[in-house]
Amino acid sequence: MSTNLLVQYVVIGLVVFASALVAFRKLAPQLTNRWLAAASIHFSQPGHAAWLRGVGRRLQPKQATGNCSDGCSTCGACGPKPPAAAHSDVRPLEFRPRSK
Repeated sequence: MSTNLLVQYVVIGLVVFASALVAFRKLAPQLTNRWLAAASIHFSQPGHAAWLRGVGRRLQPKQATGNCSDGCSTCGACGPKPPAAAHSDVRPLEFRPRSK
């Protein structure tokens, strides 16, 4: 195997791995936040090297600030808006059999 082919495989593998991580964070955000918090706590312990504690600080998940612009959806206020009030002249569809 040539060096160029090996480099190509490594680059493609990194791109696929990064894409899988992004998709996993989109599909399971609470699970990934728990994993990041656990890793952050582990790396931030006082017995580790300074650079490893820095990695722990970077891995710490962002906390919800409580305002409506952060999109945390913990209070339910940022969800979809309820439908507007129905007008009095609007009626539901009624299906009747054909008359012969």
